[in-house]
Amino acid sequence: MAKVSPLIFGLGLAVALLLSITVAVTIGPAEIRFDEVWRSIGSHMGVGVSPLTELRDGIVWQLRLPRVLTAAAVGAGLALSGAVMQAITRNPLADPYLLGLSSGAALGAVSVLLLGAAVLLPIAAFVGALVALTLTLLLAGSLGAITPSRTVLAGIAVSALASAITSFVIFWSVTGDSYREVLSWLLGSLSGARWPAVAITLTAIIVIGVPVMLTGRLLDSFAFGDMQAASLGVNVSATRWGLLAASALVTGAMVSVSGSIGFVGLILPHAVRLLVGPGHRALLPLSALLGAVFLVWADTLARTLFDPREIPVGIVTAMIGAPIFALLLTRRKSST
Repeated sequence: MAKVSPLIFGLGLAVALLLSITVAVTIGPAEIRFDEVWRSIGSHMGVGVSPLTELRDGIVWQLRLPRVLTAAAVGAGLALSGAVMQAITRNPLADPYLLGLSSGAALGAVSVLLLGAAVLLPIAAFVGALVALTLTLLLAGSLGAITPSRTVLAGIAVSALASAITSFVIFWSVTGDSYREVLSWLLGSLSGARWPAVAITLTAIIVIGVPVMLTGRLLDSFAFGDMQAASLGVNVSATRWGLLAASALVTGAMVSVSGSIGFVGLILPHAVRLLVGPGHRALLPLSALLGAVFLVWADTLARTLFDPREIPVGIVTAMIGAPIFALLLTRRKSST
């Protein structure tokens, strides 16, 4: 496949993200025009006056815009984490789910939800992701040197254990309508995303995600193995632990507001790699941009496809991601 210029692709994705956010806000039962969205946003920024009634302005500012921005940030964070993990483990199947981070974050979040301490949900998701990552690396280390294949196998074991504990806790504790609420959260949902969710996810992207995007040269050195990276002056152990911890923090922040959304961190880095090549200086920011665009539209489909009913966005990403993943596997087999 002919490669695309990373600069042109990045500019195209940036424009697509801006358009996607604006168009997604206009879609819904209340018809709101493109220009009305921007004039409403401007009025809240102190520029001009909103042309909308108080009710319609509230739909834009209090409901749709924070939800769409949260979807963009979550998509960017999960895609970025997936790209980093695939580079660190040199395994194309690595993503926040495969290494147990998402399952650990989900276990922490569900635990505090059932204890009635929802205010602690972001912290619990952070802690759950970090504990899962620590267990994965300790288990991989107990088998000998931490290799990519051992890390992935250990992640699968930790993920399965965390998922089993989560299922047991839900089965034992949840009753009545709360069962549907927790199940919806486990399948991924942005229906409750408001401005605090925007603050959490964007802070994680800016404080952790942006510095991670600047480590492309370091990640390129991992492509030829740990010894080659060390020969280039890279502190392999410190870099691996630091980047995995950063990925755990980003994943925890995203899962804390969106629940478990699969395939974003697995599929999108592969798509970007096919288009612009394997260099991580371009791959990391472009994966984040493509993840943002992808999840904005996946969430829009989730809330409108069966209107007035809404389905968890994790179902939409799985229905789109699974066939793409199968296609990638087929291409990989034909190229070997």
